[in-house]
Formats: sequence, C-alpha cells, structure tokens
Amino acid sequence: MKKILLVSTLMFLIGEPCFCWGFFAHRAINYYAVFLLPPDMIPFYKKNIGFLTDHAVDPDKRRYLLAEEGARHYMDLDHYGTFPYDGLPRSWDSALRKWPADTLQKYGIAPWWLPRMVSRLTAAFRMRDAGRILKISAEIGHYMADIHVPLHASSNHNGQLTGQEGIHGFWESRIPELFASDDYDFLIGHAIYLNAVPNFAWERIMESGKAADTVLRVERELSADTRPERKYAFSDRKGQVLRQYSEAYASAYQTRLLGMVERRMRQSILAVASCWYTAWVDAGQPTLPMDNSTRIMDGDGKEQRIMDSLWKSALIRGRSCTN
Repeated sequence: MKKILLVSTLMFLIGEPCFCWGFFAHRAINYYAVFLLPPDMIPFYKKNIGFLTDHAVDPDKRRYLLAEEGARHYMDLDHYGTFPYDGLPRSWDSALRKWPADTLQKYGIAPWWLPRMVSRLTAAFRMRDAGRILKISAEIGHYMADIHVPLHASSNHNGQLTGQEGIHGFWESRIPELFASDDYDFLIGHAIYLNAVPNFAWERIMESGKAADTVLRVERELSADTRPERKYAFSDRKGQVLRQYSEAYASAYQTRLLGMVERRMRQSILAVASCWYTAWVDAGQPTLPMDNSTRIMDGDGKEQRIMDSLWKSALIRGRSCTN
C-alpha cells in the first residue's frame, strides 16, 4: 500500500514561517492510522475516515482563534539544558511548581498536552459520543504527529538561528509531498496498547530533540555542496509562480537523512492508531455507534466555522501553515 489515494497536495504558499507537518502529511497520517485498528474499532473509524482526514489540521486552524493553541504543538527542549533534560519535570503539576505557566507556554507544552487529549478521548468512548470521539481522535492525530517532527523540539525551529530559514517546511511538507505517495511504505502492522501515554509522549519528543541537530547539519552540508541555482526551482501552482526547494535537492536531502522523514511519518501513524486504541481499551472497549449520529456538537460546529473563516483569511494572505 504505497499510494495515498485520497490525500491531495494543496497549494504551498510562501509567507510567514509555519510549523506543522503540512496539510498533506497530517491528512495522510490520520488516514493510514485507521487501518491499524482492531476489528472492533475499524468499521466505525473507516466509515468516518473522511472526517478524520478533513479535520486533521483543525489544531493548526485553532491557532488563529486561540493564542494558547500554538504551545500545544511543540517544546523547545534545548531551553531546558541538554539531553536527557533531567531538570525538566515530566509531570505538569511538578513543572508548574518550578516555573510559571506563562513560561511553560512560551517554550511549548506538547508532551504534557497530548496525554490530556487521550484522557478526553477515553471519556468520549465511555459516553459513546460519536461526534466527540471523532473530533478528539482527529486532533490527537495532529498533536501526536507534531511531536515526531525534530524541529518541533528545538528553539531553532525554522533554522532562523543558523541561516537556514525555510528548513522546517522543507523537512515536513515539501519532502512528503514529493515522495510519500510513490516511495513511502505505509504497511506498518497493528496498533499497540500504550501502558503509559505520558511516558510515550516524552520518549517521542526526546527522539525528535536528538534528531534536530541532524536535520540542520545535513541540510547545511548539502547546501554547501550544491550550487544555488540547483537548490531552488520555480514552479507554477494555481497561477502563482513560487520559489521552492528543487526536487533534486529534496531527493538528495532525503537520501542523506537516511529515510528519516519516512521513518518518522511511519512512527506517527502507528503512534496515532495506538493512542486511539489505548483510549478505547481504557474506556472498557465499548461498542462503537454505527448509526448516523456522528455530527459534531453545536458548540463545536460554531468554533469550526470561526476557525475555518480565520484560516481561509490567513491562507489568502499567505500565512496559513495548512496550505
């Protein structure tokens, strides 16, 4: 299963830097996670796979609505010293006793936020609230995927400290868009039960933090070996001529990274499915509703309309990270 059949690449605009896997990859991760679920879950999730893919980027849209949303997607680990960051509490309450909440928000709360979302999904399963299950599942897919991105765990999140501006979108958007459909293998296996979701989240973001230096170093070395006219290319996208990293440069970068992007994408898919499965097991493995009661609650629907409106406005201005 190497073709991504229902995920299409949307327009890549150059504007303010944005820090997410990108529309294409987030949708693909949620899509393929469905097929890792056990028989008692997959009919419900497969029936609603369109919702799960369509809403994979809702947390990024919410950044235009809530100021506190952005911190849920990253953590600047290097702000807290060096690996393994022994002085950084893994417990939110312990961290609050050490630093004020606004400091934690400033440097990111991703590994603390994700377990909270999984707890919410467990509660939704217990209530058999189909709309809530789908909404939270789609958003867990986003947050879990984000902590697998190396530059989500570094203060040099877009290469701005090393003269490598644009590397974030290059790694997590441009490369998957170019190569995932034809070259990546998403035959992964089955979701697994996570004995401790908080520990799992911390392990994954620690892995990302350790890989951040490699992401930056390899691109820096490749850039030094590449003539400027070969590094970038201009292409027409929906009537706009855009300057992007060339396909040849992206291919060379991917090769030097030894498959890191594909590997982290595969790990994201398994991790997302495993979070869904763990929440379901912890809820007592309820029978999932298969009727047509999967609409989102009215309050959430209003939020969705506002988020979509703000996101579209940002997209027009070339500032949206889901483009």
